[in-house]
Amino acid sequence: MERPSLDNLGQLQRAVMEVVWQRGEASVHEVLRRLGRRKKLAYTTVLTVLQKLEKAGWLAHRAEGKSYIYLPVRSREEAGAGSVRGFLQRVFEGDAVAMFQHLIRESDLSDQELAELRAMIDKKRKEREP
Repeated sequence: MERPSLDNLGQLQRAVMEVVWQRGEASVHEVLRRLGRRKKLAYTTVLTVLQKLEKAGWLAHRAEGKSYIYLPVRSREEAGAGSVRGFLQRVFEGDAVAMFQHLIRESDLSDQELAELRAMIDKKRKEREP
């Protein structure tokens, strides 16, 4: 079965997933409280989104008393990695070097950010050495 893509989620679904990822787990009430600060949402709307995300393979749940606690099936990083791979394939025909060249040319990176990139490259080289 193909893993669900973060790119296929709607705005509310992404917002709900962000709450669950930030908290590690969340009930309907906790998600509603967090999202309700920005937008008026009904309990049943949040419940429906959580249930659909579970059915789509994004969440699992466990019972706690009369409530369900929803947990992410994949981490935010795992979900994002799939989106990046898809983006790389769609926009750069899978050419990671071309993508990084574009990002470095078009970004206003600080000396610290450039140093972090260099450290990541050096670490990757060391991992490949026998």
